[in-house]
Amino acid sequence: MIQIAMVEDDKELSQLLVDFLANYSMEVTGYATPKAFFEGVKNHSFDLAIIDLTLPQMDGLEVCKILRESSTLPFIISSARSDITDKLIGLERGADDYLPKPYDPRELVARIQTILRRHKHPLFTTETSRLAIDEKGMSVSLDGQSLELTVAEYEILTLLANKKGSVLSRDYIAENVSVMRWESNERSIDVVISRIRKKLGDNPKNPQFIKSIKGAGYKFVG
Repeated sequence: MIQIAMVEDDKELSQLLVDFLANYSMEVTGYATPKAFFEGVKNHSFDLAIIDLTLPQMDGLEVCKILRESSTLPFIISSARSDITDKLIGLERGADDYLPKPYDPRELVARIQTILRRHKHPLFTTETSRLAIDEKGMSVSLDGQSLELTVAEYEILTLLANKKGSVLSRDYIAENVSVMRWESNERSIDVVISRIRKKLGDNPKNPQFIKSIKGAGYKFVG
């Protein structure tokens, strides 16, 4: 049974998702407040979290930030807020996907399954002189030191590394990285690559791993 944590103060929606996701072997534990959610995540082992942005006590984007600082748990933002700024900030704070409300619950199921499938069974294995990507454990290490990456970061990095030396357009990346289902994909991909570079300690002005090709996309040079 897949264990899902959900912080959502809409009781009707929460119950609807609890009942619907149960049909797909997903057990949802709902939390009405961020405080209860953090207590739940601390005391229970979850496979994925679903986070609303409009919450009591604190804004959902702050919840995302706190969660990512303390955990590598994959999470999806589910929100009626459609401002592109919210989406980009959510991505910057480690979200693996953003699903705007209203949505068909079947789409949520598909996105959950995609994230968990990639999390447990990544597609590529590659190794460079400094960077190692382990397919079985979905782990990445740099100079022997483990890096903590979100699913989106992992997928984009492995795609680039697997195509080392080739220039990949943003459209190509969006089409081949299944968790990147955001509106305004080009900007979203830029944000994720910026996060990857930061974790790799890669200076975009003098890149050792990911080079920007003006007007074309990105190339892995590591």
